[in-house]
This record gives sequence, C-alpha cells and structure tokens, in this order.
Amino acid sequence: MNTIFSGIQPSGTLTLGNYLGAIQHFVKLQEDHNCYFCVVDEHAITVPQDRLKLRENIKSLAALYLASGIDPNKSTLFIQSEVAAHTQLGWMLQSLSYMGELERMTQFKDKSEGKEAVSSALFTYPSLMAADILLYKTDIVPVGEDQKQHLELTRDLAQRFNNKFNDIFTIPEVSIPKVGARIMSLQEPTKKMSKSDENEKAFISMLDTPKKIEKKIKSAVTDSEGVVKYDKENKPGVSNLLTIYASCTGESVEAIEEKYAGKGYGDFKQGVADAVIHVLQPIQERYNELIESELLDEILDQGAEKASFTANKMLAKAKKAMGLGRVKKKK
Repeated sequence: MNTIFSGIQPSGTLTLGNYLGAIQHFVKLQEDHNCYFCVVDEHAITVPQDRLKLRENIKSLAALYLASGIDPNKSTLFIQSEVAAHTQLGWMLQSLSYMGELERMTQFKDKSEGKEAVSSALFTYPSLMAADILLYKTDIVPVGEDQKQHLELTRDLAQRFNNKFNDIFTIPEVSIPKVGARIMSLQEPTKKMSKSDENEKAFISMLDTPKKIEKKIKSAVTDSEGVVKYDKENKPGVSNLLTIYASCTGESVEAIEEKYAGKGYGDFKQGVADAVIHVLQPIQERYNELIESELLDEILDQGAEKASFTANKMLAKAKKAMGLGRVKKKK
C-alpha cells in the first residue's frame, strides 16, 4: 500500500478548481492508499494574513475536506501547525537547500513580483513543503502542474540528505491527474482558477449558491464562433468549460461536444452550471452540518495525534542522521 501526502493552504474558500483538480481525486485515492491530508496553515503565513480570517479558513478547509468525502477512518486529516515536526524538519532541510535552486522557483517569482518586500519564508517555503512530504515516507504526491517544480526540489533534497547522511527518506513520485488537473479562470482562461483572484467572477467557490454559480458561468469568457469544441490554443474559454463539465459528470469531452453540436453557448453554459451545482450542493449541505460541530474538532485532534506519532519517528531518525541533539549514556 502506497503512502500519499497532500496539503492545501487555508488562504480562502476552496474553488471548484481545487475540488476538481485535487480533492475529488483524494476521495478515490483513500480507498487503496495510506493517505495524509494536511491543512498547511504555516505555508499560508508566508504572505500577510488576517489572523481571525486565517483561523476561520483553517476550520472551513478541514470541514470541506470531510464534506467532500475524506473519511477520517481511512485517511489522516490534520492541521500542519499542530504537528511540530514539520517546522523542525523544514529548518533542517533549509540547511541543505541552495539559494540558486530556491531562486529558480516560479511560485516565488510570481508571488513576489511587484512587491517592495517579501518575507524570507516565502523564499524558503519549498524546504518546508519538502519536510511535509518526507516526514510520512510518502510514495506519491498528487499535485497540479504549478507545484511540479516544488516536488522536483523535494526529490532532490531527499536524495541529497540520503547521500550525505543516511538513507532514510523515501523519494516521492509526482502524480498529476490527466482530467481536471488544471481548471482555469472563467474570465482569463489562460491562467489558473484561483481563490485569491481579485475578480470574483473568475472563480467558483465551493460554497457559492446555485444562483451565483449559474451567474458566474453564464458570464464566463468564450468566443464569437459559437461552436462547442475543445481547442485549448484557439478556444481556451470553451475548452475550460468543457473540462469542468467533463470533470463534474464523468462524460468524455467528445460526448459533450456531440451533445451540444449545433447548439449555442447559452445552452452549453446552462449545462455546465447544472453539472457544477449537482456536484457542489450535497457537499455544501454536509459542510453546514460539520462547520460548528464538536465532531470536526474531534477528528482534527485525532488526526494531529496520529500524524505526530508518524512524523516524530521520522524526525528522530533525521536528527540522529545529521548529528543533532545528544547521545544519552545508558544506565
């Protein structure tokens, strides 16, 4: 049985892109794998956060994980900052990370562009991400295309540690879903859908009402051709809506194209909206049951305890390998 780790930042309500690109795949993966799903709140503070909103987002994200189908009896769900081994190993791996390779990270370039000052944590957070993954002997990390570079660095750091000290870390493999892996903005379909987009019409929140979902999809950018056809280069808006439709229904893109042959974008967009609402409504109902419940806290407490047990064992091995701490004399 393979071990899988994945983390999502609590920097806002998850989008449809997060669900289709990641969480719906997590639900399937937990059936046959040993899964760790983490709310990576320490990654969130690499950029400024409102503390009260951050706390709200942490619980909201955990509730959405569960409402989407993550089963605490099959997976370990926990909050990163409640397992201290993450930051400890993150610091240790920083000592093996080179300035040059961190400077090449495109995520850092994108998030720091145009800013007068950025935190050093934003620069070094790939080392913390590597620690998140390596603590659990992770075999597979399901990620979007935008995180592939960080996973390559994680593999490099694990290999570097193993070669220099002791062969204790598993070298993780990257898994990128073929369908729905990268859901794009509804307003700028050449860039990824993001929960931090300033234009609310650009993304669908997992907690948007059916009316709001319908309105956003109907205002989605398409083109003047009026033909429902997948062509990512020439028809990015229509192609994005086709990907969303296919990911929500399980139908092939070809079947959807055939269904809307000779029909206009109005009918097609209504079909996309109906498919999205059908997927999100039951998740929203379960979320509302969980968000203020004692059950949510109980699950997160159990998850932190279980994650800590595994992580602390790996941390102890890593400390010993690097020569940290002291060797106690046997009595």
